[in-house]
Amino acid sequence: MSHTAIMLIAGIALLIVLRLAIRDGRRATRLFILLWLIVSIGNLLVGVLYAGYGWAEEAAIWILVFGAPAAVAVAAALFGADSES
Repeated sequence: MSHTAIMLIAGIALLIVLRLAIRDGRRATRLFILLWLIVSIGNLLVGVLYAGYGWAEEAAIWILVFGAPAAVAVAAALFGADSES
C-alpha cells in the first residue's frame, strides 16, 4: 500500500474518531481541519527534507492528502445528520 493511501486512510480514521468523540459536528470538523493541516504539512516536510522529493512533487500530493479528507469532513458537517437546517 502506498504512503499516500495510508495517509488518506489515516485522515478518514481521524475524522471518524473525532466525529464519534465530539457531539458537536461543527466543532469536530474544525478540530479535524486544524489537526489534519498540521499532520499533512508535517508529512509534506518529511517528504521534502528526508525522502528527497521536490517541493512541486510534494505540493501536488499534499493537495490530495489534505484536501480529500478535509472535503469529506466539510461535506459531513454540511450534510450530516446533526446539521441544522
